[in-house]
Amino acid sequence: MQAYNSMFNEDPSIPRLIGNVPLLPLRTKTRGPAYVLPPPNPPLPATESPDPDSESYDILDEVLSLFRANTFFRNFEIQGPADRLLIYGILFLSECLGKIRPTHGFRDATKEVMNTALDTNFAIPGDPGFPLNQIYEAPQDRQDAEQLRQYLSQVRQELATRLLARVYDDSEDGKPSKWWLSFTKRKFMGKAL
Repeated sequence: MQAYNSMFNEDPSIPRLIGNVPLLPLRTKTRGPAYVLPPPNPPLPATESPDPDSESYDILDEVLSLFRANTFFRNFEIQGPADRLLIYGILFLSECLGKIRPTHGFRDATKEVMNTALDTNFAIPGDPGFPLNQIYEAPQDRQDAEQLRQYLSQVRQELATRLLARVYDDSEDGKPSKWWLSFTKRKFMGKAL
């Protein structure tokens, strides 16, 4: 069986590539270099994603929907540039889920996960500490590297916010969803950020 690839690979209008990472539009309120998509109409709860055919559907919705299925795969065939952003998002979600403990309430989990997302000292493609340098190209110059860092920081913050909304969706007791936490020990492609 093959892992699920991104539907954004077929998008003919990828705005810009830095190295081989696309700067795709995001539905976000977080400041950064990404083009901002309009919110869904009618508005949806934070725990739901718009329909994939909607103009508000973005790569982060896809990361959240494909995370649990793709986590089981050790191999992933890259079919386009959006797959590289999908891989990065899945690895970041794994890192965030590792920060959430079963005993954490929403406030503690938010503190842990948002500290991880807001940390600006993370490795980007081309850095020696980046785990997947063999499939990512380094940015051409320092300006591109800084723009990629800002974009990935924006992706990390928005993913963290959406993940927390889903993990603590139905918790009357303030505990995280055991269905999400069951994926904390799994490593997508055997890697971690």
